[in-house]
Amino acid sequence: MKLTFLGTGTSFGVPVVGCDCRTCTSDDPRDRRTRHGALVDTGEGRLLVDTPPELRLQLLDAGVTGIDAVWFTHVHADHVHGIDDLRIFTVRGGDDVPAYAATRYHDHLARYFRYIFDDDIQPVQGSAKPRVRLEPLEKGRPVEIAGRSFLPLEVPHGPMTVSGFRVGRLGYITDAKRLPPDTLEALRGVDVLVLNALWFGRPHASHFIVEEAVEAAQAVGARRTFLTHLTHRVSHAELLERLPDGVAPAYDGLTVEVDDG
Repeated sequence: MKLTFLGTGTSFGVPVVGCDCRTCTSDDPRDRRTRHGALVDTGEGRLLVDTPPELRLQLLDAGVTGIDAVWFTHVHADHVHGIDDLRIFTVRGGDDVPAYAATRYHDHLARYFRYIFDDDIQPVQGSAKPRVRLEPLEKGRPVEIAGRSFLPLEVPHGPMTVSGFRVGRLGYITDAKRLPPDTLEALRGVDVLVLNALWFGRPHASHFIVEEAVEAAQAVGARRTFLTHLTHRVSHAELLERLPDGVAPAYDGLTVEVDDG
């Protein structure tokens, strides 16, 4: 199984508009972070995690020509507002793209993107709209996607609940503030763990900071942990220098092989 990080930034992205900090002006390409997105290649199909605003550019950079399904972690703008870029898969394949999201968010998606989900709204001749079919995610109930069983895992994100997952020996969590006991237990034994982290030092109300993410990673005990959803307050080089063994910063375009043995 293979995981590709399409975007590793927070809602502002990096560089931040109008910012001249060390990270935003860095010439290290790993410091250029588009909004959060990822691709899981199971060997039998590909699952897209979130549809960030830069999705088209991310797919082009990664050489992605097709997907089999989408997993929405939650409905914040930086995770869903690139949904129209799914349109090319409709034009090319014709079939609905199954999109898995917590049932509590289906009405939100249908309302915000009515032109997609309302069948009474049809594109004019010569144009197209994404054909997306919402599928439910329920805590602890596995779903079969791309030939593999994905276990939905819930984490708190301020007043919102985010849907991470475990598939095989990959655990994927973003926009978490903590790992509830049942989620922590479900992640034990993973080879690769993905966690969000903002910066060092100052706590945040709804996100892990780096120290909290490291503590969570150590509690899970994965062989390798990659941090994503990073801000401009910390550079790739600084993270490499300060993170403990077994924990590393992800960057846009990074591909990781997951040991499924």
